[in-house]
Amino acid sequence: MAQLLGRNLEEDLVRDLKKRAGEHGVSVEEEHRRILRAALRGEAAGKPKSFWQVLGEMPEVGDDTLFERERALPGRATEQNLFED
Repeated sequence: MAQLLGRNLEEDLVRDLKKRAGEHGVSVEEEHRRILRAALRGEAAGKPKSFWQVLGEMPEVGDDTLFERERALPGRATEQNLFED
């Protein structure tokens, strides 16, 4: 099994990791593994989100006129059916 060594970590980060490990009743190393798994495999969120879910969660950032189409293409997503299940 591979090993990772963290160097030059901020003291408050290590303190928070130790606190979190204690709250979960596991070692610091196990908590580190859990955090890495969740971050890299999406286990923290449970079931992976669909593209449309992620797109729907994106914040409004302004005018979208640059991306508007003249007409909807057949078989393509439209504003009306974009978020239907």
